[in-house]
Amino acid sequence: MKHSHLKNITLKHLLINDIKMIGLLFYPDKVIQALVKELPNPKWHAKLNMVYIKNTKENLDLIFEKFKGVAWINTSYFFKNKPLHNNNNNNDASLFKRRVYPTDYKKCPDSYIQKLILKKYALNTINSYVSAFEAFINHYKSKELNTLNEVDIRAYIQLLIKQSRSNSAINICINSIKFYYEIVLDMPNRFYEIERPRKQEKLPEILSKKEVITIINNTNNLKHRCIVSLLYSAGLRRSELLNLKLTDINSERMLIHVKQSKGNKDRYTLLSKKVLLELREYFKLYKPQIYLFEGKKGKAYSATSIVMIVKRAAKKAGIYKKVTPHMLRHSFATHILESGTDIRYIQELLGHSSTKTTEIYTRVATNNLQSIKNPLD
Repeated sequence: MKHSHLKNITLKHLLINDIKMIGLLFYPDKVIQALVKELPNPKWHAKLNMVYIKNTKENLDLIFEKFKGVAWINTSYFFKNKPLHNNNNNNDASLFKRRVYPTDYKKCPDSYIQKLILKKYALNTINSYVSAFEAFINHYKSKELNTLNEVDIRAYIQLLIKQSRSNSAINICINSIKFYYEIVLDMPNRFYEIERPRKQEKLPEILSKKEVITIINNTNNLKHRCIVSLLYSAGLRRSELLNLKLTDINSERMLIHVKQSKGNKDRYTLLSKKVLLELREYFKLYKPQIYLFEGKKGKAYSATSIVMIVKRAAKKAGIYKKVTPHMLRHSFATHILESGTDIRYIQELLGHSSTKTTEIYTRVATNNLQSIKNPLD
């Protein structure tokens, strides 16, 4: 619903002298200014260019009551609206409590780790966030955590840029800091002025069909062959392959049910007839119980093992570029795009939220480029 006839006030979270405040951001207006003066103990923050009052439920209710019919209160920066993560990955973070720390090391607060677990973040994400956040708080050893502000954070981000850290590492750092203030301290979207590095437009590395087949043919055994074949023929992420259960293979519909993958989405992807025949042989020989691919004692296969299987097979096949499991997924998407599959179907098969993500494969597909006559020829 639009409120074009109303004036606009945006609420922000502020932390001033370790006290939570409500910031009110608005264009200069005599009516709003007069009403703001009627709020309890309003103060002006010159640096942020906004009025603020103490953050209490009573004051928040008062703001809505005071400006009803006069101004539209924009709360998109103020209230949380992100859903909980529903990853089924093991996220037991007890390992953080067993770590040995130097005497002067500032540890990540227990409340931070507990909140990550409560929100059901994957263990890899917990690891990344805790490491990044601890690096940040140890950079400011002499300062209390809640006294750090946007200026301190921006200075730290600038340091990471000077150290030539990757955009991915910088974004994880920003996310880890935001998580503390916005989720643990319950102050969503507080650091709205922190700029993120521009996303690098890197094209995905692709293998030719011939290279993929050669890699599959150079795996050590039937189990490894099935793993590599599935990564490619179903366009699976490594974590999705590891979480596949026997019941997720639907041979009647020739589909694979991928459950709770990235972004907490379920989807179906393709099951190759050739791979199904090999999976039946694999099942007779290896007798997995729950997971399609099991490690020792019936547990899920390890992520490192998948990387090594692909790496060894590629080396044995005489392919000397760095081949990863994700490269097989990229190759699957590119090859079906080149064969004429509609990009919207590819988006569904890969589990992308938007076709914008899938469109990157149009930049590496060669079917259109091959039809262009080279001027030298």
